Amino acid sequence: MSRADDLDLRVRLAAFDFLGGQVEIHGDVLDRDVLAKGFAFDGQRVPLISPQGIFKPAILPAMPLTITTVPIVEGRERPYEDRIGDGGLIEYRYRGTDPQHRDNAGMRLALQRQVPLIYLYGLVLGRYMPVWPVYVVRDNPAALVFTIAVDDRRMPFLGSRVEDTLEVEARRRYVTRSTRQRLHQQGFRERVLAAYQACCAICRLRHQELLEAAHILPDGHPRGEPIVANGLALCKLHHAAFDTHLLGVDPDLTVVLRSDILKEPDGPMLSHGLQAFHGSTILVPRRVSLRPRREFLAERFALFRKAG
Repeated sequence: MSRADDLDLRVRLAAFDFLGGQVEIHGDVLDRDVLAKGFAFDGQRVPLISPQGIFKPAILPAMPLTITTVPIVEGRERPYEDRIGDGGLIEYRYRGTDPQHRDNAGMRLALQRQVPLIYLYGLVLGRYMPVWPVYVVRDNPAALVFTIAVDDRRMPFLGSRVEDTLEVEARRRYVTRSTRQRLHQQGFRERVLAAYQACCAICRLRHQELLEAAHILPDGHPRGEPIVANGLALCKLHHAAFDTHLLGVDPDLTVVLRSDILKEPDGPMLSHGLQAFHGSTILVPRRVSLRPRREFLAERFALFRKAG
């Protein structure tokens, strides 16, 4: 192994260790400031993010360390959208339209050497979910896209010694599919909590670690899209009560408890945690376009009435 290859390997492993430590502290979603500050390696700062989508920190000789997808802004399209290809893998756009741009050439080299990268998926402004290791597995200059596969973190780092076997391909397709699902779930949660200013719509609890994004129309519903207007920021208690039809929210934004729950005597938690909110009005986002759609609430409330 050359000195350049040894340096490249050690920096990547250090970056993976850094991210693992940050995720243990902060959870799966990291602030941009954490990624921009990065970590120290042999006395040199190694940032993990830059304004460019394909990023090679100065310490690395030739190949990028991270690729980034910018966050969704509700109601606005991304400058470019990474798509899911026919094989279920991620199609990541080139830098610009020149296949020979140094960033694209670096990605092509990472493909040839099967060097692992970090994928930073933007959830909301300033918040990213890091995914690693990811590999460039195909290059399509005609479409200006690289195909990206996610691999299991528990697999040993083998670099160019990884053979493109059917077993490896199957594992990466599976891991990529489950990772995409996690990215979409986290993205929905972050956008909903941001719209509700990290506050439960029913009880106004502001501890973000206790808040979740509830779908008004469920995920599998034909109109159950992961958009803020189909979501409510709820604490864990009220999310569970909403999902199990112990409480509903009518189209006029009023909280309604099931009649048997209203009559049930079961101590202070039931009294203060649920019964006290019967007839109250939920909190909604300031932006009208982000507020719960009346037709979604009406359909969900009909299900609540039917269940009760």
